[in-house]
Amino acid sequence: MQQMVVDGVDIYIEGEGAETIVMIHGWPDTYRVWDAQVAELRHRYRCVRFTLPGFDITKPRRSYSLDAMMRVLLHIVNSVNKKEKVILMLHDWGCVFGYEFYMRNKALVSAIIGVDIGDAQSKATVRSRSVGQKMMVSGYQSTLALAWAIGGPVGTVMTRTMARVLGAPSPREHISVGMDYPYYILTAGAAGSYSSLVPFVPKVPMLFIYGTRKPFMFHSPQWTETMAAREGCKVVAMETDHWPMIRQPERFNDVVIGWLEKPAVDAESGEQDAA
Repeated sequence: MQQMVVDGVDIYIEGEGAETIVMIHGWPDTYRVWDAQVAELRHRYRCVRFTLPGFDITKPRRSYSLDAMMRVLLHIVNSVNKKEKVILMLHDWGCVFGYEFYMRNKALVSAIIGVDIGDAQSKATVRSRSVGQKMMVSGYQSTLALAWAIGGPVGTVMTRTMARVLGAPSPREHISVGMDYPYYILTAGAAGSYSSLVPFVPKVPMLFIYGTRKPFMFHSPQWTETMAAREGCKVVAMETDHWPMIRQPERFNDVVIGWLEKPAVDAESGEQDAA
């Protein structure tokens, strides 16, 4: 394993493949969420992962605006890409940030693997949810925003409690209130409230994997239908919760490797697969 530090973020690089996969996790996780994927993919690819800025419990608590996050991600990618395009593997908030990174830096990305987050903030997704589902989404996001505002040990207890309620697999000792700033920005309207996010429209091959065993989805049916019909793209539904890469790692890895090695063949059917 190689290690480096970019803008105060610890970067871990494993594998000697010709192509580089940059893996970006979400809430309430760390770079460790990709352990099973790195174990399998490092034999074929160069795997780069890190804990999102502000999410590392060992670092001082601070929030990152969207532009600040994009600057850090750009520095990281430029530090590891060997002047070649990278593949993005994204989950949860990693999707939000990774999709935006792609839209701002299209020349740096060759393909995208998005996990469980599609057009999460679109009107179509909001319309697809029942009143009860909308209340659940608002409830957990508001709670985490409040936890960030409170901060300290109380905020961390609130965060860990919500993570347990939501079934998050990340070990308790790695979870802290520092991870909640995206919800504070989103809910409280701080730092622009991500209002500058542009609609994600991939022009590169994309694999979208999502779990079906959840109380609500982070994409609209229209989005997956459109994505599955795009040339070079594929949509796979797995019978898991929000963390398919952890719940069914072997199946997840098989889907990823199969798509990476023959995306054009998989795209010909234009169908959504169920796992």
